[in-house]
Amino acid sequence: MDPSGVVGIVLAIVAIFGAQLIEGGNPTSIVLPGPLILVWLGTIGAGVAGHTLADTKGSFAKLPVALRAKAPDAGATIDTVISLADRARREGLLALEDAARDVDDEFLKSGLQAAIDGTDPEDLRMILEDKIATKRTADRVHAKYFADLGGYAPTLGIIGTVIALVHVLENLANPGELGASIATAFVATLWGLLSANVLWLPLAARIRRLSDLECAQMEVTLEGLLALQAGANPRLVGERLRSMLPPASAKDNKQEKAA
Repeated sequence: MDPSGVVGIVLAIVAIFGAQLIEGGNPTSIVLPGPLILVWLGTIGAGVAGHTLADTKGSFAKLPVALRAKAPDAGATIDTVISLADRARREGLLALEDAARDVDDEFLKSGLQAAIDGTDPEDLRMILEDKIATKRTADRVHAKYFADLGGYAPTLGIIGTVIALVHVLENLANPGELGASIATAFVATLWGLLSANVLWLPLAARIRRLSDLECAQMEVTLEGLLALQAGANPRLVGERLRSMLPPASAKDNKQEKAA
């Protein structure tokens, strides 16, 4: 599990409420039912209206995965492919039948099984590229959903503030209460900005980033499977696949192997 998503959100919330305490404020002064209902429920409602119901269900179902997900280890995938390529070179593709059952990566497993079944290399490339494209598209839908919530939330917060200020102007006859009423009016704006920049937009960015990493790993797997199917030299396969990784990732992988 990569805890950066949860840790980042918690740190941001602690920073906001910590700053309020340092300034002498009371955190309970901004936990008001009206603004909370308007901003949170209104934002989700706007998100539902702007997307399909399937988008909404899929995006919120993606949340636990996005927060708990571990960044994919492309280096480990490369090592697995090299091991498979070495065995295939010595014993033939059919000898990998048993090894395919023990592979945990579903993308690698399905591609390896297709290669063992004798799928034409061009057809195999097309099938795997289509799977990558489909995943990337689905992840972009989820990321856009939360990015859109991040756009709606501040606007809903302003709407809440305007509603509260209208109420303030209706009660100008009580000047002694104006200060507290105006302060309360801006709570909705605060929650709109807070929810957008601490939750919705970071979630959208995290889903996009994890998707990029996972798709990059799948592309490495694709090239490795095609090289394996062609009977390429395992050492050359490893060099080719590592050249597809960012410099830092490739360096870390080599250091781990040396250790």
